[in-house]
Formats: sequence, structure tokens, C-alpha cells
Amino acid sequence: MNNKSIGVFDSGLGGLTAVKEIMNELPNESIIYFGDTGRVPYGTRSRDTILKYTRGDIRFLKTFDVKIIVIACGTASSAALPMIKDEFDMPIVGVIDAAVYAAVRATKNKKIGVIGTPGTIKSGEYEKQITAYDPEMRVYNRACPMFVPLVENGYFDCEVTRLIAAEYLEEIRAAGVDTLILGCTHYPLLEKVIGEYMGDGVTLINSGAEVAKYLKKKLHGDTAHSASPDADRYRYYVSDDVSSFEELGSIFLEREINGQVSKIDIEKY
Repeated sequence: MNNKSIGVFDSGLGGLTAVKEIMNELPNESIIYFGDTGRVPYGTRSRDTILKYTRGDIRFLKTFDVKIIVIACGTASSAALPMIKDEFDMPIVGVIDAAVYAAVRATKNKKIGVIGTPGTIKSGEYEKQITAYDPEMRVYNRACPMFVPLVENGYFDCEVTRLIAAEYLEEIRAAGVDTLILGCTHYPLLEKVIGEYMGDGVTLINSGAEVAKYLKKKLHGDTAHSASPDADRYRYYVSDDVSSFEELGSIFLEREINGQVSKIDIEKY
């Protein structure tokens, strides 16, 4: 048994969709979440900047002596994790591997769509991993830069969101994909709009849900899971306004988080 916490970070609120899934899969685990709300979004930043931010986020979470770190950010998982995973003396997992595994198992026609931030799509990491499973797989990518600010501002299901989704997804739908990876942990909040546009025949892969399943297998396989729940087991940290995080974060998590959020100076790390 290992009662240390799981560390999770994202550029903002989106990683809470992964936290929600981890809570469901591993209800006894303690979780420390950092949302870099002062520097969101990561998806439009340069690779050097993403690397800098990712290293700082990891160093902050390591101050809590966590047992594993989950990068619940598609951009950092794709653009930074392959380059920094050997720099730290602890397990660090991203959202890509598990999502790719689920997608290649789900597709019937070998046509997979991937949507994500510009940084995620530019990295080519999803396509690289998918074609490594099967070179005959066809991957159709689309950067969706407006999705993160829509989600961060609570525009989950409205006419402007549907119009932007149609603009982004038109070519992917026309390509005939039967599987679509939501390559950013913000995107599950838009799943209803995305699913309606893509149609019933397209399987949506929630990267946060898939990494939670992977984490459950890994911790139980390594006998590193927690034995019993801690009453104060969920803690949240942000680099900007606490009140807005509490308000929207409760929607992302589908549970109240009032009074459990602290602001920190991430530049110290």
C-alpha cells in the first residue's frame, strides 16, 4: 500500500475532467491538483515555453512528495512529456498513451480523428503513436484553439459553441472517421455538442477517462494504491483567481470545492 497522493496538473480547469474520472475509478486516493490558471492556455505557446511551464508544474507537485504525477493537459503531454520524462525520479504519465490505445481498439474502419490545441496537433504525437500500432491507420488532425476559452468561460452548450464546432469538425466528419479523440481535457465539457455534430456512428474518446483507467491498472498492479480514504484528500492549487476556479471547477467536477483552493506563486518553481 502507498497512501501518498496523486499529483495532477493542467493549464487551467480542463484537467478537472480527468480528476473527476480518477475520483470515480480510485475513490480511496488522495489528489493534489494544480491548475495554472494565470498562464492558461498552453496550447498557443512555443515548445520552449511549454517545457518551462511543465517543469515548474512538476517541481511544485513534487513538494508534496506525491507517488505519481498525471499531466492532465494534452499540450504538455504531447509537446513536453517525451522530452522531460527522464528528468524526474518518479512516474509521470500523460493523457496520450491511454487515449491512443482506446482509439485503436475502438475504430473499425481505421480512420481516427484527433482534435486538440495547436500545440498538441503541431507535436504530431497522436499520429505518431496511432500509426505505430498500425501503419494503415489514417489520422485526421484539427487544431481547435477556441474550444479552451469557450470552456473556461462556461460556454458548454450554446449556439456560438455549435457554430465553432461545426467549423472545426467539418473536414474530419467528411473524412468518414468512426473514432474521434478529444485530445484536450477541456473538451469533454463540449462532448454533447461535438457528439451531436459528429453523429451516433462516431465513438468519442475522452482522454481524461482513459488515463484514469490506466492509472487504476498501474497503481493496483504496482500495489501502490491507497488503503483507505483520507477525509481531507482533495486539495486544489491555482496560479490566479481562486473564486472563479471554485465556481467553474465545481461544474467540471460535479461536486462542490468551496474552501479547498489555494493560490500559489508558480514562478517560484
